[in-house]
Amino acid sequence: MSDTRDLLIEIGTEELPPKALKKLIKAFENSIKQGLEKAELNFDSIRSYAAPRRMAIVVDGLQVRQQDRLVERRGPAVTAAFDEDGNPTKAVQGFARSCGVEVDDLEKMETKKGAWLVFKQQQTGAEAASLIPDILQQAIQALPIPKRMRWGDLPGEFVRPVHWLVLLLGDEVIPLELLGVTSGRETRGHRFHHPEAIRIQSAQTYAPQLETEGHVVVDMVARREAIRGQVLELATTLGGEAVLNEDLLDEVTSLVEWPVALSGSYDKRFLELPAEALISSMEEHQKYFAVRDNKGDLLPYFITICNIESRDPAQVIAGNERVILPRLSDAVFFWDTDRKRPLADRQEQLKTIVFQNKLGTVFDKSARVAKLAISIAKEIGGDAKLAERAALLAKCDLVTEMVGEFPDLQGIMGRYYARLDGEHDDVAAALDEQYLPRFSGDALPQTKSGQALSLAEKLDTLVGLFGIGQPPTGVKDPFALRRAALGVLRIIIENDLDLDLSALIEQAQQGLGDVLTEKDVNAHVMRYFFDRLRGYALDQGITADVFEAVLAVQATKPLDFMQRLHAVAAFRKLEQAEALAAGNKRIANILRKNNAEGEAGKIDKNLLQEEAERALADKLTSVAKEVKPLMLQADYAGVLTCLADMRESVDGFFDQVMVMADDDAIRQNRLNLLNQTRALFLGVADISLLQG
Repeated sequence: MSDTRDLLIEIGTEELPPKALKKLIKAFENSIKQGLEKAELNFDSIRSYAAPRRMAIVVDGLQVRQQDRLVERRGPAVTAAFDEDGNPTKAVQGFARSCGVEVDDLEKMETKKGAWLVFKQQQTGAEAASLIPDILQQAIQALPIPKRMRWGDLPGEFVRPVHWLVLLLGDEVIPLELLGVTSGRETRGHRFHHPEAIRIQSAQTYAPQLETEGHVVVDMVARREAIRGQVLELATTLGGEAVLNEDLLDEVTSLVEWPVALSGSYDKRFLELPAEALISSMEEHQKYFAVRDNKGDLLPYFITICNIESRDPAQVIAGNERVILPRLSDAVFFWDTDRKRPLADRQEQLKTIVFQNKLGTVFDKSARVAKLAISIAKEIGGDAKLAERAALLAKCDLVTEMVGEFPDLQGIMGRYYARLDGEHDDVAAALDEQYLPRFSGDALPQTKSGQALSLAEKLDTLVGLFGIGQPPTGVKDPFALRRAALGVLRIIIENDLDLDLSALIEQAQQGLGDVLTEKDVNAHVMRYFFDRLRGYALDQGITADVFEAVLAVQATKPLDFMQRLHAVAAFRKLEQAEALAAGNKRIANILRKNNAEGEAGKIDKNLLQEEAERALADKLTSVAKEVKPLMLQADYAGVLTCLADMRESVDGFFDQVMVMADDDAIRQNRLNLLNQTRALFLGVADISLLQG
């Protein structure tokens, strides 16, 4: 077994961007891992550490040297290597020269295709210490840094200025000049608690030394959980519970090296503000955690995470309380100012906001969405007038002071202002629900007006962008069309709405009129929806072949599509499923080869000669009668259960009947029989696509 040692890499910097730190360290770890694997350096495990002023990687049990290996190069064939007199040709001489040996040193290799000359050499593995610098430099170049920095006249670019580099393999420093610093074994502790250098003994002592000597909790996961624990505990002592925003928790974790939770308070008069406005003000500007009571109402407290263990916490708290006062006072001013005008009075202002150059203003969009929302509301049993009113008011809060300051409150503030204006409860709720679902797994609109508005809003955007040739490409999706498409599907499916997506797309197209420049918009948008639906279905345990089987029949109602998927998934578990799938595949192939797919002709019973074809025709007639009412009820599971009874008849037909009879009439009659049989299955899905 080869010798192994532990590797430590630490890049010490000025404060790294907090919202990017998690992504940066994950990418750094992956790049180092891939570099070691590419260099064929085995190791036991790899882990990463990150804090505001450092990114580090520890590799346990790293091979100190590559394995020796036999290098083999194939040269010319023996027949081409020597002339008639047995002298080496120029080809083999050139090959031997390139290998640094004489022709006589080459070996012969016999293969099925003949004999070849080969050069074999035992290659000594390179030392890990000689390979790591290049691996590290490549990993740094591969980091997802949108804008790299230069500082002074130093060489290299990075996300922030680099001040130190630790590069240890076992007990030894790997020498390297990188980003203007020289590698060593000295790190730095906390900027205030321990600014002095700390000599790292080994990779294994790295994290413990930083914590005990340097006042730095370098493990990002441990630091995050420590913050969570402190916040929850402190909120309990305040008589409430913390509002724990996971994104804020990530950001705060990336801002501090030595977390210390402290609580402060603010004037109770600010509690008259909408809770969301208070929370947004605390989280967005101050990175504070809000506190609420067991009823969900906010308490006049906040929790802040300091990056220092102060000897006078009261001073720190007082400072934070002073800072938050003007923020909350601003929020009160915005709230009071906004309430002086009803939302409806702000519609004209929407004419000044461009939604998209080719698709017009937000005012134009609101008018389109209102028409579509009316239609959807009627279809789902909602109130068309309420849906229209909600659509016309939907974007009015965008021009309020509060949303101007806190963009994440759009919709939420619309709901508050609509209620204050005396709008119907469903209208007010819809103004917030239009943005649902905001993220994966988020809640869905519950009111009919909210469902109609949310669907209309998303469909108008999707059809509009596709219609002017601006669908999402790669990672670019500025209008969040992926999220919108999945939102449409979830609203329809999970709220049991019997809506035809293709028809809705057509209506949205009509609303956009001459603005659209692309052809086949409906087909392109439907294809995009089906791609999203595939992912949604696979996440629910539906297999790819089941999805393809239903997709083949082009069901355009998402709810209906999902019902078919679950029915086919249940059908494939039946004993008869595999044989019927194979039978359907055989039928499809026969019909395709004879250009007989499509509308099934009438079956002439007088032309049924074989017992097996008469049996299939009789079974087809009886099953079709059973299936008809089940299809009307969209009971696809029931339909497929009935169709499963056809297995014996289908198998018997193929065992005993020659479809391609010499007599044209008999042959066509048999093709009609197969076409009708297949059509019965295609009423649900194309089960010929199911895999065994």
